[in-house]
Amino acid sequence: MPKAKSKVEIKNRRASFDYEFIETFQAGIVLTGTEIKSIRAGKASLVDSFCYFNNGELYVKNMHVADYWWGTWGKHDPRRDRKLLLTCKELGRLQRAVKEKGLTIIAVKLYIADNGYAKLLIALARGKKEYDKRQSIKEKDLRREMERY
Repeated sequence: MPKAKSKVEIKNRRASFDYEFIETFQAGIVLTGTEIKSIRAGKASLVDSFCYFNNGELYVKNMHVADYWWGTWGKHDPRRDRKLLLTCKELGRLQRAVKEKGLTIIAVKLYIADNGYAKLLIALARGKKEYDKRQSIKEKDLRREMERY
């Protein structure tokens, strides 16, 4: 019996405005039972979330996953640091890139994959300057104008 397509897709909309994406990676997340249930219910937020290295492992910080309403004794901390699962090759590449000045790793999108697991799309990014942000707004307005006609 085929699994139903999941509609859960939580985006960090501010990320594309504040950062220029250089490279993206798809990472698994280590979650507890009540966390995955909250994510499947769409009760998560990626606002102000970023990734950091600790002892060679990648963690996401400030990702908010709301408490599961039906949860009892096994409740989780909504803002705890969650470990990300990537290959050793990808981890090494990201660790070398982050040591470069001005580069950071940010969470872009949280979704449920076809196999039922929660995945986090992360991006190696460089912060935009003020004039870059104005240029992004101008391009977005032009694109919107062209779609109208």
